[in-house]
Amino acid sequence: MLRTMILAASCGALATAIAFGGASAADKPVYGVLMKTLSNPFWGAMEQGVRDGAKEADVEYFLQAVESDQAAEPQLNTCNTMLEKKPVVMITAAINSTILLPCLKHANEEKIPVIDLDNNLDPEITKKAGVEVAFHIGSDNEAAGAKGADYVAQTLGKDAKGPVLVIEGLSGNITGQKRARGFANELKKVAPGLTIVASLPGDWDRQKAANIANDTLQRNPDLVAIFCANDGMALGAVEAARAAGKDKVIVVGVDGNKDAVKSILAGRLNASVAQLPYLVGKEAVENAKKLLAGGKVDEFIYVPTLVLTKDVLEAKKDPMLQYVK
Repeated sequence: MLRTMILAASCGALATAIAFGGASAADKPVYGVLMKTLSNPFWGAMEQGVRDGAKEADVEYFLQAVESDQAAEPQLNTCNTMLEKKPVVMITAAINSTILLPCLKHANEEKIPVIDLDNNLDPEITKKAGVEVAFHIGSDNEAAGAKGADYVAQTLGKDAKGPVLVIEGLSGNITGQKRARGFANELKKVAPGLTIVASLPGDWDRQKAANIANDTLQRNPDLVAIFCANDGMALGAVEAARAAGKDKVIVVGVDGNKDAVKSILAGRLNASVAQLPYLVGKEAVENAKKLLAGGKVDEFIYVPTLVLTKDVLEAKKDPMLQYVK
């Protein structure tokens, strides 16, 4: 029987708890899964993948998350609390590359393998800190950003000219940095006439992204495209652009979450580079089981991405759509 516990932590304290299944924790080894926040549809889809992966692998897991993508200190407290429960593996999605290092180093000392969920840990930083990561799993964030640039170039034309806005994630977060860098580098190659006039941190926040988009549009009324490092910010940016009467501004997000899908189908958001978080969560559990059984697991595991547009969603032909949750 599968047994899971899902917990949301606030400032290190337990806020809610939901238990599923029937077996006790003593029946099987328990996996520890630490996410950012289940309030974001991206992480909700990943939790679903973890749940289904655990069911198929016939393992138990204990999942915790914090209130928001910015709750770094509470996440460290939550990590330490999880470690006290002695899970057989720690599958962690760190808010930034440094906040969880003391907890993860302790996990190493306890001989508990550490898995980097969604590629949130910078390998150079972890190695310098003496933290060993068993494997990193997620999509290739630079490649995801590049796909966003390819879409913009294909839509506007390789000879297009005009200003472009990039809205990054949380300052210092490697995921957002890679997506923004991948977009910028690819845009120079595929549409050199498009110029990035600003690249600003939106802190994964929808309203902040809307404000950035609005301010940039006032300074650059001829803005032709906006690339956002996640869908939440893209949804804020697209509404700001539409409210300003700039219906032709191309807005692209990253994640492929359910809110983005709804917006794309409604003709609001132009596209999202789907990270397939469901598949990331599912394969994280599958590979963790393989690792614990002594199997060989690659240090870096990349889950494919898919550019979602209205045409792609309505055609329903791409087999990868089954993983868009």
